[in-house]
Amino acid sequence: MLEFIKSRRSTRRFLKKEVETEILDEIIEAGRYAPSGGNSQTTHFIVLKNQRVLEELAELVQQEFAKMDVTPGMYRSIVNSIKASQKGGYRFHYDAPILIVTANQKDYGNNIADCSCALENMMLMANHLDLGSCWINQLKWLNENPVILEYMYQLGLKESERVYGALAVGYPDTPDGLPVREPLKRTGNEVTMIL
Repeated sequence: MLEFIKSRRSTRRFLKKEVETEILDEIIEAGRYAPSGGNSQTTHFIVLKNQRVLEELAELVQQEFAKMDVTPGMYRSIVNSIKASQKGGYRFHYDAPILIVTANQKDYGNNIADCSCALENMMLMANHLDLGSCWINQLKWLNENPVILEYMYQLGLKESERVYGALAVGYPDTPDGLPVREPLKRTGNEVTMIL
């Protein structure tokens, strides 16, 4: 199991190839069986497969990031999203054929944790099924943006919910069509044991 976990890597280049419904269902089911605080099971999975919708959402995300200013101390990935959006051509979901958005109750204390567990389960299942995946935070960073919120409401987000993460999924654009599975060396994640 540890070797399997170590082999999971993020994919940021996808083929324009449709993922079969049966395979997608397995990935979503893995997310649905993730642990949740008090077994609340309140994570809402919004599965975007429609290419027109994905295109519209990508345009809106780029438009909203482009309006933002970079401020001192801002998280570097948000800075990268702002600068790339201002430059133009920003594709926050790497043009993956599927984006699985995870939302949860905005006033629930475990909203981010529950969505995170679901996302990890789905990433591991995607790896098992020879698909690539990448955790996407941009919708979370814009989860109070009125333009993005309104669009997400049209896609099924409830007013009591906010987006806490998303997963880009698809067939990797690699020479062998499989995810890159060479583990990256750990250089952080310090461990302190009190024995």
